Amino acid sequence: MNSILNRNIYLIKEHIGMFKASNNFDVFNPDNGSLIMTCREPNLGFFTKLFRFTDYKRMTPFNVVISDTQGKKIISVKRGTTILRSDVEIFDESDKLIGVFKQKFFSFGGKFEIHDANDKHLCTLQGKWTGWDFKFIKDNRELAHVSKKWSGIGKEFFTSADNYVLEIYNHVPQDDNLRPLIVASVMCIDMVFKE
Repeated sequence: MNSILNRNIYLIKEHIGMFKASNNFDVFNPDNGSLIMTCREPNLGFFTKLFRFTDYKRMTPFNVVISDTQGKKIISVKRGTTILRSDVEIFDESDKLIGVFKQKFFSFGGKFEIHDANDKHLCTLQGKWTGWDFKFIKDNRELAHVSKKWSGIGKEFFTSADNYVLEIYNHVPQDDNLRPLIVASVMCIDMVFKE
């Protein structure tokens, strides 16, 4: 696992564009504002691009590649075409499946059950219906939090609605297998619920 995944706070900024079909994000270090990762959709097909400009955008497949600043892949987040419910697969740098986010029907605020590659339940990602606020919960304990609010260093850097803060709490050990899944969650949330 890449050492970048051992951080506890990530600031994620979406690229804004009028006629963009792909979703691109930059991930920054909140301590100094330096770029630490990029998230890109490198290989969009013609029909996917076409449908991204229609009401069917939420149903289109995606493959977001999260890389370090040298372009080395860390994680990829993939989903095929969907109609009602999304199962989003997470792969490591070697394209080995490491987890699946299984969207739950009829959940207020949005909800994913997170499973490992062997379909073992690991934790739940639950949103609040009152705002853009998602928490990772395991055994009634919060592991991490994704929101659009940031009150720490660099808060002026993140002011638009397309920017997110991911905070992984200290009790999640470094090199824990959940960390890449937690980092990948921001792409899942944005692509499944926001779009």
